[in-house]
Amino acid sequence: MNNNDNLTGLRPERFQTLIEGHKTDLYVLQNKNGMEVCITNYGGIVLSILAPDSHGEFKNVVIGFDSIDDAILQSNQFYIGAIIGPVAGRVLHGAFCINGKTYQLPMNSLPNLLHSGKNGFHTKVWKAKQLSSNQIQLTHTHYDGEDGFPGNMLITVMYTLTESNSFRIEYEAVSDQDTLFNPTHHAYFNLAGTGNPTSTIENHKMMIDADFYLPIDEHTNNTGEILTVNNTPFDFRQYHTIGERIHNPDIQLQYGHGYDHCFVLRKTTAHELSHAATCISPECGRKMDVYTTEPGLIMYTGNYLPGIRGMHDTSYPRRSALCLETQCFPDTPQNPYFPDILLKKGEIYNQVSIYQFSIVS
Repeated sequence: MNNNDNLTGLRPERFQTLIEGHKTDLYVLQNKNGMEVCITNYGGIVLSILAPDSHGEFKNVVIGFDSIDDAILQSNQFYIGAIIGPVAGRVLHGAFCINGKTYQLPMNSLPNLLHSGKNGFHTKVWKAKQLSSNQIQLTHTHYDGEDGFPGNMLITVMYTLTESNSFRIEYEAVSDQDTLFNPTHHAYFNLAGTGNPTSTIENHKMMIDADFYLPIDEHTNNTGEILTVNNTPFDFRQYHTIGERIHNPDIQLQYGHGYDHCFVLRKTTAHELSHAATCISPECGRKMDVYTTEPGLIMYTGNYLPGIRGMHDTSYPRRSALCLETQCFPDTPQNPYFPDILLKKGEIYNQVSIYQFSIVS
């Protein structure tokens, strides 16, 4: 389709530039129901998702930006809307061992490596191929030794906006050496829609299919424990608003300045595509169900958003958006009893994550 034809009101020329010889652009996915997703191939950033509410009104439900410069700046600072990898989350001291060899990666969130460092997937210009009006393929080659990771790895990410109003993300990767791989996507959602200022997500209702969660320390790194959600503010097995318990004097909420924790999803078999969470905006009736093949879901409640400016003069104060990051558990190299993120030479990695939009009936 013509990239000028977008309902979000973005101007393609504001996303067209050269970065280290690679072209960036604006790409648009649309379905027959009026939904739209706008993307740039810098970092695979999702700039907007237009979704209907219970009155049929379409609004953008993710943090986004009007230009490539703003998207780059905010992705580099807050990872907004981007593909994260090769390894999402924190790795304590930025160190891991494969086949008896220790690898040291440059730390960017002392004492941790966060989201693979300052040159992770969120900073790369991905090769983009629009396959149809509702699907785009992004590819990237991560070279041996780049950012400290071993192996030449080819990564493919497929974005699809389905006719059932779901945004589907499929990851595939293969490496010529044993390496680590644990990608995720870092969209920030507000189902009431973005505005100036964007309203809080503390009134959003959440349900998460998890009986356990991973506690963190004062540096927001996993402690290695796996704790029950029973009788804690982390029990979302029934609907609770995000704000209902976020101000509790629980040490975990103090460490995270709110929710910034990995939930251990219920799975009957490993890698099954199953329901992970449901988020509802009561004020407009938008509903989002999350499905994933991954064992973990990180809920981050925008605790560090500083009031940045975004698309069409929107603004995003603290806790005006939340991330629901589907992935394996963070810091698996230090916790060998966590699910493994070793990608063996020649092995094909696959992940599917779905954000299904509907309205409350």
